[in-house]
Amino acid sequence: MRILVVGGGGREHALCWAIANSPLCDQLFCAPGNAGIAGIAECVPISAEDIEALVTYAVDKAIDFVVVGPEAPLVAGLADRLNEASIKVFGPSAAAAQLEGSKAYMKDMLARSGVPTAAYGRFTNAERAKAYITEQGAPIVVKADGLAAGKGVILCDTIEDAHAAVDTMMADKAFGDAGNEVVVEEFLEGEEASFFVLVDGTYALPLASAQDHKAVGDGDVGPNTGGMGAYSPAPVMTAALETEVMDSIIMPSVKAMADAGTRYVGVLYAGLMITKTGPKLLEYNVRFGDPECQVLMMRLRSDILPALIAASDGHLSKFDLRWHDDAALVVVMAANGYPGSYNKGSEIHGLSAINSHKDSVIFHSGTQVNEGKVIAAAGRVLGITAMGKSVTEAQRKAYAVVDAIEWSEGFCRKDIGWRAVAREQGS
Repeated sequence: MRILVVGGGGREHALCWAIANSPLCDQLFCAPGNAGIAGIAECVPISAEDIEALVTYAVDKAIDFVVVGPEAPLVAGLADRLNEASIKVFGPSAAAAQLEGSKAYMKDMLARSGVPTAAYGRFTNAERAKAYITEQGAPIVVKADGLAAGKGVILCDTIEDAHAAVDTMMADKAFGDAGNEVVVEEFLEGEEASFFVLVDGTYALPLASAQDHKAVGDGDVGPNTGGMGAYSPAPVMTAALETEVMDSIIMPSVKAMADAGTRYVGVLYAGLMITKTGPKLLEYNVRFGDPECQVLMMRLRSDILPALIAASDGHLSKFDLRWHDDAALVVVMAANGYPGSYNKGSEIHGLSAINSHKDSVIFHSGTQVNEGKVIAAAGRVLGITAMGKSVTEAQRKAYAVVDAIEWSEGFCRKDIGWRAVAREQGS
């Protein structure tokens, strides 16, 4: 098969890495790709959001199957256009992708289907949002309704902070049109975890759990990012809890989407808060997480490509995927200044050091090749991923590779996996 992966981040590098190992894959293309992906696929200079150019390319190159990585092209209708062109695709329709494209849409769907989630209000008027905040009290959470690259969520300790968050989103347009509407949510206490499933419209196949690190600084301090690291599995997600999540959250959502005439096909990423009263859904994403995808693909023993095709064809119930018992952990290296302003173009040295480290892979995110040199071209740049018998061992292996990379213009968190490590060490 001729496979096209859409996107150019660490998630897409991990997907290409997994798909390239499938005996079903004869030729692999990636649009636009990055310096790491170029080693395993033919990179195509087409933006992931250039819908018409991607469809034209898929038709002209007789692509058999398209795997869409990022959320933006899905929300913009790439899967719909590919289906219209008779190109098989893994990813939801634009209507179904509103599960991530609009937090207000998602919350309304959850309310209709009885899925446990935080109490909320949705507002297009800033003063009404502030009045609701004052009535509810703090702490409280303010979210931009639309896509904001994982950064449109502000946790507010005081009413004044929450009012300021509303102004940041609605008046200052910090997240562009994504903040035209805001969702104000009850603050939930507990431990966060991510749970992934493949969905074929009616059936959901559980994948695995992970735990992300959104804050930029050690100890989970500082502004939210697209993700500074992750590990899998998440110890908090026991087998019993996974069953509860499937029964009370995933399957009611899948049924609600089908009943509404917006059958969901693709990967569904459930962001969960494990509270004292059980799991509650924080958000749905309509794609593999980044950097969670990196640890999932490292742990997956089965061939991912047949499962993705089965989801597209509506035959997932016939599949069962196998996973390594070992843990996987990824440390994101980002450009100094991220998630604020940062410089591009700095050269990265020492990437060949990975050859001497067993059970480790460097997944590229924001990299380009310039005159034979690998340079940083985005905020999040590399994902150093390793496997071990425990999260503690995977953490040690990942940071050993980080220490071998020479990039003075970059940084990383030094505590990825700290919750799991504390559990393993009994502290």
